[in-house]
Amino acid sequence: KIRWVTMTVTVIHCWSAPRSRSTALLYSFEGRGEDCVAIDEPLYREWLIAKKDVVERPYTDAMIEAKSPDGTDEDVWKREGLSLKERIESGAKTPGASVIFCKHMAKHAFLYDFDKDIAVDGCVHRHVLLLRDPVAVLSSWSKRSEVHGNSPSMDEVGILQMLSIYSDASSAKNSAPVVMVDSDDLVNDPQQTLTHLCNDLGIPYKESMLTWKSGPHACDGPWARWWYEDIHRSKGWKQKPRMAPMSRYRTLSPELMPALRASMPSYQFLKSFGVAHRTRGPPPEELYKEDPRNEHVLVWIGAPSRGQLVPREMATISPWDSSVQGGDAVWEELRVYGGKILLLEKHLTRLFDSAKALGYENVHTKEEVIEAIFRTLAANNMRDGAHVRLTLTRGEKSTSSMNPDVNVYGTTLIVLPEWKSIVTATSDSTTTGITLISASERRNCSSIVDSEIHHTNMIQNVLLKIQANQADAADAIVLDLEGYVTETNATNIFMVNDDGALLTPHADQCSPGIARATVIELANELNIPCEVRRISVEEFYAAREVFTAGTMELTPVTSIDGRDIGTGGHRGEVTARLQEVYKTLPERPGCATEIPDFSDD
Repeated sequence: KIRWVTMTVTVIHCWSAPRSRSTALLYSFEGRGEDCVAIDEPLYREWLIAKKDVVERPYTDAMIEAKSPDGTDEDVWKREGLSLKERIESGAKTPGASVIFCKHMAKHAFLYDFDKDIAVDGCVHRHVLLLRDPVAVLSSWSKRSEVHGNSPSMDEVGILQMLSIYSDASSAKNSAPVVMVDSDDLVNDPQQTLTHLCNDLGIPYKESMLTWKSGPHACDGPWARWWYEDIHRSKGWKQKPRMAPMSRYRTLSPELMPALRASMPSYQFLKSFGVAHRTRGPPPEELYKEDPRNEHVLVWIGAPSRGQLVPREMATISPWDSSVQGGDAVWEELRVYGGKILLLEKHLTRLFDSAKALGYENVHTKEEVIEAIFRTLAANNMRDGAHVRLTLTRGEKSTSSMNPDVNVYGTTLIVLPEWKSIVTATSDSTTTGITLISASERRNCSSIVDSEIHHTNMIQNVLLKIQANQADAADAIVLDLEGYVTETNATNIFMVNDDGALLTPHADQCSPGIARATVIELANELNIPCEVRRISVEEFYAAREVFTAGTMELTPVTSIDGRDIGTGGHRGEVTARLQEVYKTLPERPGCATEIPDFSDD
């Protein structure tokens, strides 16, 4: 007896903008051999029929009639008269075929019913989006202007339809995931990209997909003589780095800018699903191991009255922004505890004082900043265990310059929230303590940059942190030009001497931290003697206790430059007392701001 085995055929619908890489991928799948049938733009004829009154092609009439205009390649022209379903049915009957690859232009997608796909027995349908940078697509548009003209419509370019295709294919009943392929990845690493593509589609990868013969191909549509000159000269994927010298450096006509501006957001969104984006760094489970929720936080960015919430991976500011042009911005850090923001009023006072000192104009109002904070916390459902970094830049400039006179759009506000508990926010816990080193760098004096201005131009702090990292320490103590302690690269610093008195350096060459001022107030409340004066690093070596104070609260220091502090390895009694009373601040009148209730309706 003969046993008939029904083979499942995977029908791949590859949607792209109209450029040669889509044809190259078609040839890749044709190169698989007998297990694949390659079909070139089976919806093209229907599209020309639908658009014949607004789109001109030299072969339009021949395509519509499915008849050769000059008597050549008659079978190829006749083949175009078949419907997509008929082409798939024919391909599914091809002996040995387990894959049918259909190359589509995105602009043809309105002719495809994603809710129903094409009902052919034994076939499963998968959708692939082949992405290409809209700049590359549009800058090469004029090369074939004799075919399609120099003023492409949004529909002609087809990039905008990609997002619609993704939505339609993803939301269709019982649909499989849409697969994204960045065509630049195919050029940079064709083998890896094709392997990932085949794995995502559930079909085996074949080495033969890397090369093809030059010249016309059996799968070519009859329009190939007008479009495929370049691809017919190729013989396969040529691997080259992303920033390798281009064979042609093309300009982009200003007439094409509207199409580019409309296309770029969709491209950026869809590109985020590609392999290169997903593998550009450590995996999410490693990046966000302290709190996985941080992968999906929403960030507030914008000028006065024009701010908005955006996902973290889409959060950007203009290259013309003052923070990029010259590190021209001020900042604050906030802690969120039990439905309250600690010391918000003091932080905002310092923020606006710093902005005023720097001469910012058209500044966000205090009410706008508070509202942006509340909306950001609500969108992220943050009421406890959260940290917020506020940044206020001088704003976007009209041209690249250090001159504040070209800042014409108002300040830029960034509200960056993250889930950060007190324990995981520092390199060690608030009870075990941390190790510090004294840095070789010296803090510049107030006659150079006034430390009262809480600005973001912090390259000196970055250099200090690098020294600490290289020494396997949590942070570095920075001394002033005369060798006295000022602060660490990230926090203010305190010590307790043998008399039990609390000492901290003057704030003339260190940041006058809000946590620093709060600790001094709490020490007075607890009747702990407190003195603000010059302190040498040697005094810190001999201290009974040392701790740092910052947004992440008070952290004991157990070692400085290899010297144990106090009993070593344990926080001191004064540090513990101050930590305990510090925790009560959110419940004290005037110390915290209530966060409004959140609603999900």
